[in-house]
Amino acid sequence: MARSFRRKSPSGAETAAPHASDPDADAAGTGPEAPDESRPDKKDADRGVGAWLKEIATIIVIALVLSFLIKTFLFRAFFIPSGSMEETLEIDDRIFVNQLVPQPFDLQRGDIVVFRDTKGWLPTQADAQISWFKEALIFIGLAPDESQQHLVKRVIGLAGDQVICCDAQGRITVNGQPLDEPYLFPGANPSDLPFDVVVPEGKVWVMGDHRNASADSRANRDKPGEGFVSVDDIEGKAAVIAWPLNRIGFLGNYPDVFAGVPDPQPAAQPTPLGP
Repeated sequence: MARSFRRKSPSGAETAAPHASDPDADAAGTGPEAPDESRPDKKDADRGVGAWLKEIATIIVIALVLSFLIKTFLFRAFFIPSGSMEETLEIDDRIFVNQLVPQPFDLQRGDIVVFRDTKGWLPTQADAQISWFKEALIFIGLAPDESQQHLVKRVIGLAGDQVICCDAQGRITVNGQPLDEPYLFPGANPSDLPFDVVVPEGKVWVMGDHRNASADSRANRDKPGEGFVSVDDIEGKAAVIAWPLNRIGFLGNYPDVFAGVPDPQPAAQPTPLGP
């Protein structure tokens, strides 16, 4: 049996010596080595990195889902390929379109709308080849959709409105009220092409702000639809210029321009024949 013993220190005090059979005792007479608590545990570090990566991945997934939902139900991105809406919209502007117009919110005169070209206003274009990455961006709403042909114009007449060009001062009239249009391209006339139309139910009459460079309702009266745009073809109301940065801003519909326009007169009822 191993025995413990005591020894005297130089001062004469007795101290306890290590047990002779203690395997944890080292040659210097010290006990087991204590763990170094100043070093981070590797498992904890790995667990921390994994949690951080999981959190970042969750944020990215949520952002992509939100972008898809916004693109599907609220706002959608488009770019401007022509100068028909100058100077309100310029070539290569990126805009966001509010898809809550025309449903559940109604269209207003002066709204800038984006609509599908279902009546052949634009020449047929060959299908463009785009990468899978761009297709993914379009799908989730981070890039404008270029797969369909769309147009952007300003609503001048709603269903029932009589739109005429022009009065003695060269102004367009809606239900007899002349319009002073501050959004027109500098130097452009309200219209060089005379017309007198009544907008059918479920349709709108649209015109570009750069009237000399816009193939709008006036120029497509010989096409299916007779120049009128179906409300069902409207993707939404252009609300914001998002790019380039120096042009970021909201798009208005100039309510003062149309404030004096009276409601359309009901269509005349046929006079009943006598017996």
